[in-house]
Amino acid sequence: MAPALVQHRHLAQHTRDWAEIQERMLVPLFEAAYERMDVGEGTRLLGLGCGSGLALLLAASRGASVVGVDADEARLALARERLLPEPEAGGQPWDARLVLGSPGEVPPGGPPPNLVTAFDALPSAEALARTAAGVERGTPVVLAGWGPAERCAAAPVLRLAARLADPAGPASASPGTAGGWVPGGRDDLEELALRSGLRLEGSGRVTCPFGYADVESAVRGLLSTGLYEEAVRATDLGLVVKELTEALHPHRRADGTVWMPNLFRYVIARTV
Repeated sequence: MAPALVQHRHLAQHTRDWAEIQERMLVPLFEAAYERMDVGEGTRLLGLGCGSGLALLLAASRGASVVGVDADEARLALARERLLPEPEAGGQPWDARLVLGSPGEVPPGGPPPNLVTAFDALPSAEALARTAAGVERGTPVVLAGWGPAERCAAAPVLRLAARLADPAGPASASPGTAGGWVPGGRDDLEELALRSGLRLEGSGRVTCPFGYADVESAVRGLLSTGLYEEAVRATDLGLVVKELTEALHPHRRADGTVWMPNLFRYVIARTV
């Protein structure tokens, strides 16, 4: 089989595993933010980096109108399956619009959003500032990210990616990039909001356990995050799977399930 085809199938499987296994780990974060912001009928939500759309689906189920923007076409295709199913699939489409694009873009058309979220992948300060400039003054923006390493049981497992990708030293990649998991600093989200020209309003903490039916599901879910891609390229998939399996051993419970409690943070800011 041609290497390009193998890589395509590898990434396609990761995309599906993200939607079916890993993305749901963040549901407590989504729900806590939506409860805090009273998301429901009348909410016009713009999701930056919406991925495969689970956060948008939860908002839409509360009665919100949602628009999602993501640069990953494969994940966006899964979001369409969830939110805008084909008639022959038998699903009911939600009040949703999905746009292939980069963070910072506010899709034209329709009423302006009255809530902006960035859950899965934080935009740069420059991109977030462009988004802020494209919405009405006073629009709330919710930014989310990892808590400190000592409050994240998955930290050693996630740091494995950097060690395998660069055995000679620590990874220099930025948070959220392949091989570059970094725990959240105390004021990272606040600093991002301020650099983007936003006005801080509040914050919160949410426990998001990573729970899996077995080690195999845990490995598939973690690989789907994209954090291990550099490690796979630097070594090979078999070695990464072996190392991941061993790293998960302390988190395996007597019934075979895997459980890793983690703390996530979010901040609420407003455009000015």
